[in-house]
Amino acid sequence: MRRDGSVRCWGSNHDLDGNETGQATPPEGEFSSVSAGVGHTCGLRRDGSVRCWGYDDYGQATPPEEEFASISAGGHHTCGVLRDGSFTCWGGDNNGQATPPEREFVSVSVGDGHTCGTRRDGSVRCWGNDEYGQATPPDGEFASVSAGVVHTCGVLRDGSLQCWGNDAHGKATPPEGEFASVSAGNGYTCGVRTDGLVECWGYDEYGRATPPEGWFNSVSIGRHHTCGAQRDGSVRCWGLDIRDVATPSEGVFLSVSAGEKHTCGVRQDGLVRCWGDDEYGKATPPEGGFLSVSAGYNHTCGILQDGSIRCWGDDEYGKATPPEGVFTSVSTGEKHTCGVRQDGSVQCWGETAR
Repeated sequence: MRRDGSVRCWGSNHDLDGNETGQATPPEGEFSSVSAGVGHTCGLRRDGSVRCWGYDDYGQATPPEEEFASISAGGHHTCGVLRDGSFTCWGGDNNGQATPPEREFVSVSVGDGHTCGTRRDGSVRCWGNDEYGQATPPDGEFASVSAGVVHTCGVLRDGSLQCWGNDAHGKATPPEGEFASVSAGNGYTCGVRTDGLVECWGYDEYGRATPPEGWFNSVSIGRHHTCGAQRDGSVRCWGLDIRDVATPSEGVFLSVSAGEKHTCGVRQDGLVRCWGDDEYGKATPPEGGFLSVSAGYNHTCGILQDGSIRCWGDDEYGKATPPEGVFTSVSTGEKHTCGVRQDGSVQCWGETAR
């Protein structure tokens, strides 16, 4: 983007077979932003219209005639946020990546290849990989939902749990009783009962599904470890402690999030503290006052007190480059991130934004 609004591109202007596709040959005119995909490019004009050029085999370079606030070009699809806050996608949709959910969500949870969100009426909507039925939620009124690798669990408004998807090792067969929250991982699931006790079920490798005694406010599942925020503000972790991922920092914490090989928590003073593997800088949070944090595979994102999102760590696929705006929740996965905007719409970024 030049200051005069024109676009300049450089690099390959051909496909893998050597055929000229034109993704590096932008049209004339004034643009406010530009986004380059794998074989196509799209630009947002100052009047809100979108113009795309390059490879269009899946229709990814044929945008709808709408007024947009922002756009993002991916591999074989493109998505954009309209000026009214809704969003739309076009192009390849093999994993549902170009089929965004409707608006009015209160929370979102990113899994390995699928994403689920809780809508304001209590229903759950999922999209992405549905190989094991993990993206096909049951009917019911839910208070929250957690997307794992190949299964999903949610807390119904009456406090009971319901899970769906792959049930190997019994990870999608929850116990009876009333729960306040649930966290679905890879091979096992943990939930906090309304009395504050944590219960886990599924594959108990490394003792990750054997919680300690005590009263907890929340629990979060990583790859081979689990962490929970206790009612006194301390953090307890259990499971495999490679690179001190299960050795929490001292202090009073409001919440905790366990990632693949690192863990982060929001302290009472709003600062984020992380521990464990720090490859890519994913466990080195920026300064600032945070409301929440979500630790993913090799990156971390948090919501600042002004509602904006800040991410750090590996930015492959653009998963650590959040859009502007005010958000109420954020969830990080392996290759993508999703957040709920103040108006209830969901926006995702990273690989296929699924």
